[in-house]
Amino acid sequence: MTRSTSPAGGRRPHRLVSRGAAAVALSLAGALALGAAPAAPAAARPVADPLARYHHQHLHWKSCLLGPDDTTGKELEQAGARCADVTVPLDYTRPAGRTITVAISRIRGTDTAHRAGALLLNSGGPGGQTIGDPPWVRKAMKDVAARYDVVGVDPRFVGRSTLLDCRWPTGSMVRGAGTGRPGFDRMVSFAADLADRCRTHAGDLLPYAGTRNTARDMDVIRAALGERRISYLGYSYGTYLGQVYATMFPQRVDRVVLDGVADPARYGPRLLRGSEEANRHALRGWADWAAAHHATYGLGRTRNAVLDTADAVRAAAARTPLRLGGYRVDDHVLPVVVFNGLSQDNPRAYGDFAQGVRDLRRAAERRTVTPSPWLASALEFLLTGHASAYGSAQTSILCGDVAAPRDPETYWRDLRRAGTGDRLFAPVTDNISPCAFWDPPRERPTTVRDDLPALLVNATGDPRTIYRGAESVRHRWPSSRLVTLRGADQHAVYGVFGSPCVDTTVNTYLATGRLPARDVTCARPTT
Repeated sequence: MTRSTSPAGGRRPHRLVSRGAAAVALSLAGALALGAAPAAPAAARPVADPLARYHHQHLHWKSCLLGPDDTTGKELEQAGARCADVTVPLDYTRPAGRTITVAISRIRGTDTAHRAGALLLNSGGPGGQTIGDPPWVRKAMKDVAARYDVVGVDPRFVGRSTLLDCRWPTGSMVRGAGTGRPGFDRMVSFAADLADRCRTHAGDLLPYAGTRNTARDMDVIRAALGERRISYLGYSYGTYLGQVYATMFPQRVDRVVLDGVADPARYGPRLLRGSEEANRHALRGWADWAAAHHATYGLGRTRNAVLDTADAVRAAAARTPLRLGGYRVDDHVLPVVVFNGLSQDNPRAYGDFAQGVRDLRRAAERRTVTPSPWLASALEFLLTGHASAYGSAQTSILCGDVAAPRDPETYWRDLRRAGTGDRLFAPVTDNISPCAFWDPPRERPTTVRDDLPALLVNATGDPRTIYRGAESVRHRWPSSRLVTLRGADQHAVYGVFGSPCVDTTVNTYLATGRLPARDVTCARPTT
């Protein structure tokens, strides 16, 4: 996810008709989209492509700049990108019906003599914008970038595409369960209210949010670009999207890189469950760093002292909400702030988080605090409607993909089972969400193929898409290869963390189309 309060984490500072009738219609549309129909008797008429108007649409390429304050547009302009809106059906079972648009950007390759095709991107979420990513991805690709048209996509209902916004007072459904049964009951009401707002303000779009429809949109984009096949680079949730696309359109994929691998067997509204130990490990790693920088942040001279500081802040927020500027941080929000600070393993991210904890400690001491930029951004995201559309789209996708348990007592039992040994992460990962109050998904979850020849990338300490999930996917896909970055608590590696070993392995695959002969293990770079 592009925000780390999103279930699958992210790389950015903040860095998911009757069923039978629908399934039949969707299967037919998918088969026709794959290419030629099976040979028919000579007297039979050819079957028309129900998506022909979308596959053969003319794209109007235009400036990516939306106005003088459009930072993303400026970066795309400077990199030579152009943007277009791709028309897709809202409901693929009714392709002649209502349409929506999906926004894309493209930086064309310059080495036309050795062109490898189009590389589509997804940076996670679900709900993350990717339209602005081609410039930095091309930089990571180095010389091989010249052989690709690099294409950023804001998926349906996200960013510059047709928007789904439930008008929430928050940018995320994710919260901690709070203290005891009264705290949990508040979260039941909170989750139910978010679901009600979506039904009220976006009920016409909710049935069509989901990864399978996003994959169908990707294939319309492929056809509209004039590509027979596409290559794909997906991060975090984007790795699940890549698996679904490759399953639904197996003849349309070329080179596939999945970084921060989501295990499809664990994907769904509760996909954070099981990540608690990885997050505790990441917290300990940050605490070591903060202790080494005690002179700057004053959080403690040892790991345990820093962890004690963090726990004291948590306990203070549980007693009385902490005041930071115009925000109030209680024991529902505080664990998410901590969770939010632990997806990137580098001094800048560690320093931002340390400043945030320092501000929270001062607030716990009843001092007047103006939150630091990172913390202010995190609190704005969680406690205002500034990013309502992000959380709305993310939740709609997750709830639309896989059904969640509907009985609140299921979540309460899980929280009781977790006990009091983990007061930071289990209250987040085991908590109830709006998906408990959502309408059932229109389609069954995708049974992902077991023969995808993809390059998988994962760090051993990834606190979002945990390493054993990548190992599980690798085991199920003998035709894939796994690139492991050891010794890093990092979510998303290629082009992000600064591992020459990982980046070179990925770029060699993108250049040649040949997977490594065996799995690759990369040590954490020494500084």
